[in-house]
Amino acid sequence: MELINKVVGLTVVFVACLSLLVPRFAVAHCDTMDGPVVQDARKALETKDVTPVLKWVQSKDEKSLKDAFKKALAAQGKKQQPAAEKKFFELLVKIHRAGEGAPFTGLKPAGGVEPVIAEADKALAGGSPDSLVKMVTDSVSQGIRQRYEKVAEALKHKDESVQKGREYVAAYVEYTHYVERLQMDAEGHAAHHGEAAHKKHEVQKHEHGH
Repeated sequence: MELINKVVGLTVVFVACLSLLVPRFAVAHCDTMDGPVVQDARKALETKDVTPVLKWVQSKDEKSLKDAFKKALAAQGKKQQPAAEKKFFELLVKIHRAGEGAPFTGLKPAGGVEPVIAEADKALAGGSPDSLVKMVTDSVSQGIRQRYEKVAEALKHKDESVQKGREYVAAYVEYTHYVERLQMDAEGHAAHHGEAAHKKHEVQKHEHGH
C-alpha cells in the first residue's frame, strides 16, 4: 500500500509540474521544417527583418546568423535561393540547439512531430493545457501501472530460482528508472534544457554502484 501511495504521489507531482514543462515541449521540435524556429526564419525572410529569429540564439551568435541571413536575402529570386535559405535555416537551428546543450542532426521534414508535442503547441494556441494534461497523465499512469504490475508479480517468485531472481531485478530496474526519469523531468532536471545534467546524474549513479 505504501508503494502504491508513492506511485500516486509521483503522478500528482508530475501533473502539478506539467504547466512548467509546456514551454520546453514547445521547443523540442525546433529542428523540424514546420517547427517554430523555422517558421520564424521564414517570417524573417519574407519581411526582410532578422529580428524574429534573434530570440532563438544567444547574443554572441548574432553576427554569424545575420551574415547567413544577408546571404539568404541576396539569393532571393535566383536559382540558389533554396540552397541559401536552407543553409540559413540549418545554421539557425544548429546555433539554437547548441545553446540548449542539444545536438544538431539536420533539419527534419515537416509533419514529423510527436503527438504530445503537437498537443503542447495546440494547448498554447488554445490558451488551456487541460487536454495536454490529460494526454500526458494518462500515458504516465499507464506506464507506471504496467511496470508496477510486472515487478510486483516478479517479486512473488524472485526466490524460486536464479533465473526468477534475475527477471525480478530486470523488472525492478526498469520500474525504478522509469519513475525516476518522470520525477527528474517533473522537477526540471532533464529533457532538452537539462540533457547534460541528466547524463551527469546517470554517470554519478553508476560510479556509486546504483
